[in-house]
Amino acid sequence: MAILYRAELRPTKQELLETWVPQQGWYIGSGTTLEHVGAYRFDDPAGEVGLETHLVRFGAGPVMQVPLSYRGAPLHDADQWLVCTMEHSVLGDRWVYDACADPVYAAALASTILTGAEAAEQFVDKDGQLEPLETFVHVRGSGTSGTPVTSTGTARPASSGPVTTIDTDGPALTVVRVLGQAKDPGGPHQLRGTWLGQDEPELLAFL
Repeated sequence: MAILYRAELRPTKQELLETWVPQQGWYIGSGTTLEHVGAYRFDDPAGEVGLETHLVRFGAGPVMQVPLSYRGAPLHDADQWLVCTMEHSVLGDRWVYDACADPVYAAALASTILTGAEAAEQFVDKDGQLEPLETFVHVRGSGTSGTPVTSTGTARPASSGPVTTIDTDGPALTVVRVLGQAKDPGGPHQLRGTWLGQDEPELLAFL
């Protein structure tokens, strides 16, 4: 379960995505106008790290996948993966990272794929009351509930073309950055998703 707050953010998520995404080697877009297609979240079992993946496009460009992690303190030895620091009016200062370098994200992604899980349910905190938030992005792993998941440990990302590979102490993960442009590996270990305008499940990640 992911809990969201009605909060003021500086910079806003729109602002940080507009600034950071075009600087990445996998960026493909046209124009400067960002369209936010949707987003989905994973759970951090410890409840400490926010894990949110944004689907965005610039102009007539393809949809790109941008996983981010939100932390209440800096991630050790990950300065090169820091997207920005954010002021959150409820949670205080947040350190925002490219989640492909965050071991909590790698563990959540691997678990979701291998156990056939879906994205986390999202709720909005309204004066202490949790209200369900409607989501328009639906993702599911291809595995089976109860499948053992090997610890991923660290997360060491490397991008090439439309994908980012995450080397871990367990399974190697691949995140598709530019959707529709990565070779489909087939096999049983995948994450696929649908959203408004995308009815056929699209490959998002695999191991």
